[in-house]
Amino acid sequence: MKKIGFLLIISLLFPLKKTAANVDSIRIFSPANGISIRTLVILPEKALGEQAEACPVVYLLHGYSGNETDWLTHKTDLPSIADEKGLIIVCPDGKNSWYLDSPLKKDNQYETFISVELINYIDTHYATISDRYHRAITGLSMGGHGAMYNAFKHPDVFGAVGSMSGAINVNNGGKNFTLASLLPSMTNGNTGNWGAHSVLAQIAHLKNQELAILFDCGINDFCLPYNEALHKALVDKKIDHDYTIRPGSHTWDYWTNSIDYHLLFFQKYFEIYF
Repeated sequence: MKKIGFLLIISLLFPLKKTAANVDSIRIFSPANGISIRTLVILPEKALGEQAEACPVVYLLHGYSGNETDWLTHKTDLPSIADEKGLIIVCPDGKNSWYLDSPLKKDNQYETFISVELINYIDTHYATISDRYHRAITGLSMGGHGAMYNAFKHPDVFGAVGSMSGAINVNNGGKNFTLASLLPSMTNGNTGNWGAHSVLAQIAHLKNQELAILFDCGINDFCLPYNEALHKALVDKKIDHDYTIRPGSHTWDYWTNSIDYHLLFFQKYFEIYF
């Protein structure tokens, strides 16, 4: 009983440390889109206060029909992970934009927002290590497409990229997911336009080891053929990458597990340049 009483006193005097990470819910004005875009910024304790230390940043994108709150809603321990790994995690609201610049809709210029405006805002307002070697991007489904698309087009901005169950090939099923309203029709001679906005089309510009690349997909996921095609295209181009097929399908159970591997991969990448 004395031992139990002693432990109780100690626990009252020195409670277990809880995460001190901070979650900012902000709006960032996008000149390219002409609107303010909601964004969550998860800040580790070391990035807070007057003595804030500069930290690497991971940009984490949601899927189709999601918003900036999706990841924190389903992966509730993201703040503690940010604390543990010393990472700033940024979750923007990408709407159903596919994270690309639409030639048809002036308010769907999300490649510019993600790869230019958002980066500049975060680097200006938070304690970041503001170079490509300490900046990564990943996401699920549509967000996996967005991460790969933006990183492959802007390797000068991002040093590492990931994708979870990525909807990599926009030519498949696009008419069911608003792409027809964002890109010119595949009829009337415009058959090449959608393909030009796919991740696969960007591989031609990549150099080996220009990016640290990680992607995975569930064995029962309808996006598996797209990811298999991406893997083959990277192998054919002799681009080094990590690709994994794991148990699971297109669900949050899969993604909340997968993100742990992505953040570990990025942490290891960032450590190379510290």
